[in-house]
Amino acid sequence: MIKHTKSKSFYDTFERKGPGQKVTHYCPGCGHGTIHKLIAQALDELDVQDRTIVCSPVGCSVFAYYYFDTGNIQCSHGRAPAVATAMRRVHDDAIIICYQGDGDLAGIGTTEIIHAANRGENLTVFFVNNAIYGMTGGQMAPTTLFGQKTMTTPTGRTMAQDGAPIGVAEIINAIKSPVYVERTSLGTPGKIQKTRKAIKQALQNQVEKKGFSLVEILAPCPINWKMEPLQARKWLQEHLEPVFPVKQFRDNSDELIQAQFSTKLPWKSDEEVLDYFGVNKEQKQVKQEKEIEEQLVKFSGFGGQGVMLGGVLMANCATEEGLNATWLPSYGPEMRGGTANASIIISQDSIGSPVVDFPNVLIAMNGPSLDAFEEKVHAGGTILVNSSIVSQKISRSDVTAVYIPVSDLASEVGMIAGANIIMLATYLLVSKIMDINTLRKVLPESIKKKQFVDINMKMIDKAEEYFKEHLS
Repeated sequence: MIKHTKSKSFYDTFERKGPGQKVTHYCPGCGHGTIHKLIAQALDELDVQDRTIVCSPVGCSVFAYYYFDTGNIQCSHGRAPAVATAMRRVHDDAIIICYQGDGDLAGIGTTEIIHAANRGENLTVFFVNNAIYGMTGGQMAPTTLFGQKTMTTPTGRTMAQDGAPIGVAEIINAIKSPVYVERTSLGTPGKIQKTRKAIKQALQNQVEKKGFSLVEILAPCPINWKMEPLQARKWLQEHLEPVFPVKQFRDNSDELIQAQFSTKLPWKSDEEVLDYFGVNKEQKQVKQEKEIEEQLVKFSGFGGQGVMLGGVLMANCATEEGLNATWLPSYGPEMRGGTANASIIISQDSIGSPVVDFPNVLIAMNGPSLDAFEEKVHAGGTILVNSSIVSQKISRSDVTAVYIPVSDLASEVGMIAGANIIMLATYLLVSKIMDINTLRKVLPESIKKKQFVDINMKMIDKAEEYFKEHLS
């Protein structure tokens, strides 16, 4: 009779180590392998393997998806709680695990974990504390002890230079919302059994929709501690545990029947989303019939030239005509006078990413924008230049250049800040991607300061007048 076998929540083989391998890639004596086994066993016991999503960010556990036969998401450094929150919003019945190290959770991702805990998200967080950045070579972590030598503290951590080790469990326990907070250790077999119990309890809380649970687990890192595995376990008990006391900080699991909030969104379909945001039936049915070339636009200039509003208006025009659109801002450090640009994509197809690295349309409101982006424009693309303040000419012969004195034209209308509207209107007239009257329709709805609506509408008229006289 088989008494012990690999958990069904694990894959049969671990391909990270190599084809057909049965062992993990973790270093000898590493705590991650032990913790993985305890989590997998708890998932088996709770019979939630097929409902589980493991969110693993950067760190030694970055390859957890090679081990857990569950749903897996690879997250950016420190961002697992943010990704897990999104998963909770759309998968109400999922069991969502954040598996994070001390550099990841307590250093890079402090904001994410604090706010997820404060919201009382129905998540389970397993926080592995080995007092060091393990994967990237052993730098000081927020949990590194006083006097502990690392790559970045070769003479030992000091209060004056590095501050004190951070007690994550204590911080989370200071927040009112979490239902369960415990710190455990892998120092001895008995403490490992207590860790097993805490892991299962934290997952059970989520199954019963009771809210946020965090288990901090003190774990050895023999390689970066420069110790043998047995020596590392002893060091953990003698040095880590006194600084990070092993104890249960909070267990309100018996007091709460279920989380006192709902993560379900107030809609179930795309139609309900449109209704929720007040999109009327006529707008829903709008569909661009003609075929258009996908527009990858970089709208760039100084801060204060209205490039962000210009980009928003462009995207709003596109959606008004039934097209897909994205708008992504990029600001310089200064509020006024610094560099600023917006990336806008307009397409009849789904848009996978809002990033525009190589535009086919460049709108340059100033000289630095032309310098920065001219060479990145696709061959055959279009560059529109504010010739009022940009004296140089485009050096390329494989793009279409359109020079418009938009600042001068805006001054003639009576407000130089309206140059962005004249530039946008000219782009629509030159490209014929969308109707100029669509801009007239969306502009009053998009401008917050309604006293400027009328003069901005005159900017559109001015652009049409200039286009007919000089560009048509």
